[in-house]
Amino acid sequence: MSVLSIVLTALLILVVSFLLYRYVKVHKQNRELNDQLMEAIRPLQEKLESGEAVDEQDILPYVKDLNTRELTFALLEHLGKRDLFPEEYYTLIKGAEGSLAKWLRFPTELDAIPDELEHVKRVTIDFDEEGHKVHYEVFKYRMHEPHWAAKTGWMLGVVGPYFDDSKPYDPVGSTFSRMGNTIDTIPPEEEALWVHKNISLRRR
Repeated sequence: MSVLSIVLTALLILVVSFLLYRYVKVHKQNRELNDQLMEAIRPLQEKLESGEAVDEQDILPYVKDLNTRELTFALLEHLGKRDLFPEEYYTLIKGAEGSLAKWLRFPTELDAIPDELEHVKRVTIDFDEEGHKVHYEVFKYRMHEPHWAAKTGWMLGVVGPYFDDSKPYDPVGSTFSRMGNTIDTIPPEEEALWVHKNISLRRR
């Protein structure tokens, strides 16, 4: 075997080993994150399943918390208690907000819930030749020191696509943020279009 072949084989082994390690590590981190979220809503789950009286005020803290908003809705839906979910949080924007926060918390992204998160606008894009359209909710978010992303400022995040008949907390196919892109460097319309072309359409 030539020296070049040996070097190339060694490099291939290193790359494959790194990718395998990365996959196992990320999978483990995501499982741990999901376990943490389930543990966070366990007191509410136990109350609901025990038949204890629960009203909207008991639900509200879990819905205000971006960590547990989506999971709380899913729990109530599963138990047939959707009516307990606070109506002011039953909107596409509030659902999209929770989806983006959940995505950013993954270890491969921010590994944290944003310290500040604000809705910027809805961007509507032509979907097909029949005239159907899709909507994306665009947010800006930022981190405070000492998080590594604090110096970047207000970054953009996009959630969608939503259709005219989409409901809050419907699963969405494209929640994404190019964390280097800030509201000062790219218009929200352009960022939503990038997500539509490079994430949504590639998954069809």
